[in-house]
Amino acid sequence: MINREYFDVPFAGHTLRGDSSYGSNGHILMIHGGSKDREVFAHYRQLLDEMGYGTTAFDCLGHGASTGSMSESSLESRTRQALAVIAHLNVPLTGSLGSSMGAYNAIQLSARVDLRSLILLVPGVYTPVAATVNFGPAFSQIIRQEKSWQDSDAWPLLAGFRGKILIVAAERDEVIPQEIPAKLHNAAMEALWKTLFIVPNAGHNSVWKNITQSAALKEKAHALFRTCLAPVDKA
Repeated sequence: MINREYFDVPFAGHTLRGDSSYGSNGHILMIHGGSKDREVFAHYRQLLDEMGYGTTAFDCLGHGASTGSMSESSLESRTRQALAVIAHLNVPLTGSLGSSMGAYNAIQLSARVDLRSLILLVPGVYTPVAATVNFGPAFSQIIRQEKSWQDSDAWPLLAGFRGKILIVAAERDEVIPQEIPAKLHNAAMEALWKTLFIVPNAGHNSVWKNITQSAALKEKAHALFRTCLAPVDKA
């Protein structure tokens, strides 16, 4: 069990709730996907704690312990929520881990916050047309258009990132198109270090489970996390 320090952050008339743990090697902000909450990162936070990294995770508006509703939020709002949480932190941020929709928010943060590391877990990306549309039928209609993600602003944003990037994909992802992780990897042309790690036989929600079922996969995953998160001179 990691030691957590709980916090509330005001945002647009609502309250974002989350918690932080601390370590001497750096601090990582974690952003969950749609219809999830911060507890989805429990295993990853334990792993990073053992590696000496502090982590912060929060529930986006309308999720978990935070107030509000999803219909009052959007992709752009989620990024601003993350920025509000970052402003609340009393430690410098060194990286961000985003899962599914949260990976898109982590990419957005990389253009606004000085980060040395990005970990994109089963990453989703979206057309800019959907960015400010509140979650609901109108948003769903936009993203369900065939290959709507192809003109995402994630590609140029990642192309300008000069830190280290680990993309973790599920071999049998039933939510995220298979082309997206590879295209993200290819887009990161200026990255200091980048790796695409495809977890065999994993579905969108079973990456951690599949990793831990194999000693070799677990060792590989731990090594990749360690390399991605470490300072340049310790990579």
